Amino acid sequence: MAENILDSITKQYNSLTRSGKKLADYIFANTASTQYMSITSLAENCGVSEATITRFCRGLGLSGYNDFKLALAKCERISNLGDPSDIPQTINAEDDFDTMCHKLHASNIVSLNETLEHLNEKTLNQAIDLLSAARHVYCFGQGGSMVMAMEAWARFSTTTSNFIHIEDSHMQTMAAALASPQDVILFFSYSGSTKDMEEVLELAEEQKTPIILVTHFPKSRAAEIADVVLQCGYSESPLQSGSIAAKVGQLFLIECLFYGYCRKNPEIRAAARSATAQAIAKKLL
Repeated sequence: MAENILDSITKQYNSLTRSGKKLADYIFANTASTQYMSITSLAENCGVSEATITRFCRGLGLSGYNDFKLALAKCERISNLGDPSDIPQTINAEDDFDTMCHKLHASNIVSLNETLEHLNEKTLNQAIDLLSAARHVYCFGQGGSMVMAMEAWARFSTTTSNFIHIEDSHMQTMAAALASPQDVILFFSYSGSTKDMEEVLELAEEQKTPIILVTHFPKSRAAEIADVVLQCGYSESPLQSGSIAAKVGQLFLIECLFYGYCRKNPEIRAAARSATAQAIAKKLL
């Protein structure tokens, strides 16, 4: 594979199929934004199948689409094309301290604004109703998303003991296999497309356990399985994996769910929050 992935595509262009050329043309015209897309979104935008994209990537000597996005993110030409206005600015080595801080601040604001734009009252209330009626709520996440699942569990633990956080993917699988329609799985996955997550969600689906998914990609495989999908904002580049900005939108959704949950039974929740606050106060110096 050539060092520059765009050069590799150019060299192979004449030998590509009609669909391959259609895909290549789109990538050349939208190089900066393509690296932020899921394979489903790219397929829809180009009018080709996901299988065509996978073959295209392998024809370039890459293992698959995620490998392609990483190569595209590393491509030097991207910095010369100019990012679209809705893509957060990249932190450069030559940025001074003030510039760096302002870029980071702007990225977090973008994340919050986009999440708010995606938020639908009906969908949010569906999620709140499921959480309120659940016997147990299992907070799951894998990789970097595990932190978000823990944040949700910690937040709701101030007012109820019904929320459970499980880190290990094998233990998540076992919990999903034993879950019931009276339980709920609250799953955090920015990509919405990892093998371990799909395994857990498919088990939950078999058990008819309601699933609430927090993701950036509402057309991912996980979103197809989930009963309720809450979309977080911020387009994260493959080179930005684990960015704080991507988590800010998810934290905002956790807060929306939490306060909506508390509003269902305000007196009970207020008493519970008071009890946990008093318990913690005794541990402070």
